[in-house]
Parts: sequence; C-alpha cells; structure tokens
Amino acid sequence: MSSVQEALDLIRRGCEEILLESALADKLKQGRPLRIKAGFDPTAPDLHLGHTVLINKLRQFQDLGHEVLFLIGDFTGMIGDPTGKNATRPPLTRDQVIENARTYEEQIFKILDPEKTLVMFNSSWMNGMNAAELIQLAARHTVARMLERDDFHKRYASGTPIAIHEFLYPLIQGYDSVAMKADVELGGTDQRFNLLVGRELQRQYGQEPQVVITMPILEGLDGVQKMSKSLGNYIGINEPPGEMFGKLMSISDELMWRYLELLSFRPMSEIEGWRGEVEQGLNPRDVKIRLAEELVERFHGAAAARQAHEEFVARFRHGAMPEDLPLLTLTSDRDGLPIANLLKDAGLTSSTSEALRMIKQGAVRIDGQRVEDRGLLVPTGSSHVFQVGKRRFARVRLQVAGGA
Repeated sequence: MSSVQEALDLIRRGCEEILLESALADKLKQGRPLRIKAGFDPTAPDLHLGHTVLINKLRQFQDLGHEVLFLIGDFTGMIGDPTGKNATRPPLTRDQVIENARTYEEQIFKILDPEKTLVMFNSSWMNGMNAAELIQLAARHTVARMLERDDFHKRYASGTPIAIHEFLYPLIQGYDSVAMKADVELGGTDQRFNLLVGRELQRQYGQEPQVVITMPILEGLDGVQKMSKSLGNYIGINEPPGEMFGKLMSISDELMWRYLELLSFRPMSEIEGWRGEVEQGLNPRDVKIRLAEELVERFHGAAAARQAHEEFVARFRHGAMPEDLPLLTLTSDRDGLPIANLLKDAGLTSSTSEALRMIKQGAVRIDGQRVEDRGLLVPTGSSHVFQVGKRRFARVRLQVAGGA
C-alpha cells in the first residue's frame, strides 16, 4: 500500500473539498481497508462520463487497497432526490427502480474492480424500519436545519411547496452511512448538505463520523452546463466507440484539461507535461486524441479505440484536407457563436442562409463529425477544424471579444 502522503495526493486530485482531511489522514494511518461509500439513485438507465467523475475516484480508492460500497438507492429513488430541484420531484415506480439498478450494475464494472466492490441496496435496511423507528430518525434533525439547505431555503422563501417526504431524503441518505458503517462518503458538490447529515447521524449513533469528499460537477460538451442527457451535451459510456471518440474530439481546448484531470487515469505530472508541449506549439488536437483513445479503450477495449482513431483520421483525409491549416481567430460573446455565423465569418460560406442550407444537406462537419443541429452554438475557448463540402476547410479558434 502507498504511504499516507502518496494516498492523500492521489485522493486530492480533482476533489472539490475534503471534510476533514486530517480525519482522512488518521483513518489512512490505521492501515486497514476503509469502507468507501457512494450512493446512486437509479433515476436513469444509462451512465455518462459526468457520473464517472465520482466512480473514477472510487477506483482510485480501490487501487489504494480500500473497499467500495456502491449503494444503489432503490428505496430513496422512490422518494425522489430533491437536490437542486425547484419543485417536488416525481418518484420512480418500483419497476423503474429495479430495471435502472440492473443496468447500473452492468456499467460500473467497466471502471470498478468487482473483487473490491460491494453493491448494496438501501431497501435492505429501510424496508425493515417500522413507522415508529422512522419517526425516531426524523426526530434527530430539525426543520430549521433542513431549511439551511439552499434549495429548500429558496423554495420556502418563494412560497414553492415542499412536501414532508422530501425532508426524509437527506435523513435516509445519512442513515445509510450509519447502516453501512462508512468511513468515507463521496458525492457531488450538490450533495454536500446530505453528506454532512451522514456525519452528524453517525456521531449520534455512536460511530466515528465519516469523511466527506465532494467532487465537481462535470461540464458537458458545451463547456457551460453540467453534463446531462436531457440537455444533449453528454457522452454516454455505452455509446459506440466512434461516436464517443468524435464527441471527445469536439470539446474545447480549455475543457480538455478539465476532462483530463477528472476523467483520465494518467498521472497529473504527465498531463502537465502535455500542457507544456501545447504551450510550445503542439496542436491541442493531439492531446485530445490521447484522451479519446484512453476513454474509448476503457469502455470498449484497445482494438475499438484504435479503430475509432483510424476512422476519425480517415474522415479528415477524405476530401483532401490540407496538411497545415492556418489558425483563424474569431470573436463572440461569452455564450459562443451560432454555427451559421461562424461558417460565414470564417469564409466557408457566403451567407448564413447558405450555411444553414449546407447543414441541412449534411455537408458541414466539425472535427470530422457531421453537424445536424442548425441551431448549434459553438462555445468560446474552443478550437476546431470546420469543413463545408469536400474542399472547404478552416481551423478556427473562438474567443471572447476583447480576450487574448
């Protein structure tokens, strides 16, 4: 096993917050496998790369010799997590929970080591809790404390209804830590309140409080909003290799470094070396290829990653793309530039009308990927190769007006 300092260095990578790091160091010094908890409500059947930020951290704990407790919240899933919601969230049916949970188990072992993972369901203990015991649990927290949570506070202040059962969610999530005797619990930054409830309940039940580790919420392909299937800015871990590869190649140069920190298993020292190479003139596309190859290999295997790379390169070669395209810099506001305007400003089309017509005809590509959305907003901070038809190419960097 690594030294405590080496373990802390690895665990810190990409973390938003560790509460308390001194307590984590003390637990690591005990020299025993720690029980590392993370809970997932099976609200959707497919995981995307945003979900894997936390799962990757679990794998790092496994590599350090610790045991992962992967909690599928089949009981809490039927309550509906109110975190970040401005209205009561509809609960899932039992059938939906069971089906989504089944697919979760199939997907997580593409990252986690099955030998060091214990999959648990909180219905195992919650179904056995009677009404009196649930009331006793509810008595361990106050309404005032619940209203300290940002989303509850905003809904209460605005007069938006809060159902009583929503107050039970953080209590049950916290009690999960008691039932599981968790040493450490991981969650997104939006789960901070719930994770701290777990610490408090463990203390009340006579257990050593868990260490809380929050992980950042990964931005989607647009580089602005969190990765979400409903927003269409996601990369699913079950997507075909070529599609996954192409989507990763489409992210902005700035977002690439964040993806490398949170999604790659490459050492940070190596990634910083790549950053230096880019500053010395290496095309950021070459670094994106390394990222895309690593992630496609993780979820689909080495052969699929090689093939996806070859197909991506072949799409560029088709149409005799010039070997050395000059870099054209365009400006826009902070939100980005509509694709039709960008094609016109880059000289690839004579007008936005022609640009929209070429998109409709399937003749526009970004980094080799066909563009189908005529309303696409190209984010600032990105650098891509744009193609119209077979012969028109431009390498464009989009930056905020007035920026360097």
